[in-house]
Amino acid sequence: MIASYADVVIFSTIFSSLFLAELTDKDALLVLALAARMKPRTVFFAGSTAFIITTLVIVTLGSLLVNVVPILWIRVAGGVIMIAYAGWELKGLAVKKLGEETISNEEERLAKRARIGAHAFLSIVLALATLDLAGDATELLLIVYVARFGNLLLIILAGSLSLIAATAVVTTLGSTLGRILTPRKMRSVSVAIFALIGTYVLATSLLL
Repeated sequence: MIASYADVVIFSTIFSSLFLAELTDKDALLVLALAARMKPRTVFFAGSTAFIITTLVIVTLGSLLVNVVPILWIRVAGGVIMIAYAGWELKGLAVKKLGEETISNEEERLAKRARIGAHAFLSIVLALATLDLAGDATELLLIVYVARFGNLLLIILAGSLSLIAATAVVTTLGSTLGRILTPRKMRSVSVAIFALIGTYVLATSLLL
């Protein structure tokens, strides 16, 4: 429960950063592609379910990790990895259209398998949960926030709501502007966001 000004600040920080990161993450690309070809309602509820599950898993694992590894190391490592990931994305964009083939293949596979009802729902939940847990920006941020703030319930609440909100936005975009917002354009934006977040995490870890 949010009961103080400090909690409001923490909630706002977690919500806004995860929301922005998720909008350009690899699983958002899959949500965008699926929403452009399937019922947006199914994609939204399946995506929301998947991200609630992964948030619970990641925060739980993160809370165990901070008891073994010094908090400063986790925060610094998170910042370094975020910046390195941005560099990897930038390098890939200069060579070829990163992710379009992978996301397209996954989209085609799910679109062919999907049917009206539970099958489509479960297929999307499984695909997104697997993609998210494979490692991405939001996962790193959640672990960093566990190390920094320690309030697991608040982190789970803010994290889940931010990912649900991002899913709603991406689903809406996918159903209306899917042909305009290509994976390449979204990945270009992700480079800047990952670099900024990584720099912020490193700066606050080393200077504060």
